[in-house]
Amino acid sequence: MKQVSKPYFHESINNILSKKDKLEINNWTENMEMINEELQYLIQMEKQLLGNASMQQRLLNVQRENQLKLGNLYRYERNMANAIECDTLECDAYYLNTHEKNRDGYMEHLKNFSQLKLMLLSKILERSKNGS
Repeated sequence: MKQVSKPYFHESINNILSKKDKLEINNWTENMEMINEELQYLIQMEKQLLGNASMQQRLLNVQRENQLKLGNLYRYERNMANAIECDTLECDAYYLNTHEKNRDGYMEHLKNFSQLKLMLLSKILERSKNGS
């Protein structure tokens, strides 16, 4: 994660908020790239240790969803440059709402991924405990 530099007093509030939002988006994309890597390992573990078609499909669905959300976040990050040019309250509100929707989607995705990962790991542990 990138180090946050302290804002200078000569910067406008909009500029400071824009930098904060950009750092937050960078954090989201870095985490989702790590999730991509983690999913590759989890899919292989599931295949080798469980062979459960339903679990395999759920992992593949989350992997596909992760890729789609990551692509959307990259596009959103590119469009953030337009937010600086806002000169109306409606424009500011649009970018604020868009950012909040992206944050909510990211947080929901993290929650779903974590739950699925815990379910997979518990099934692997249960199987190894039972010796099958």
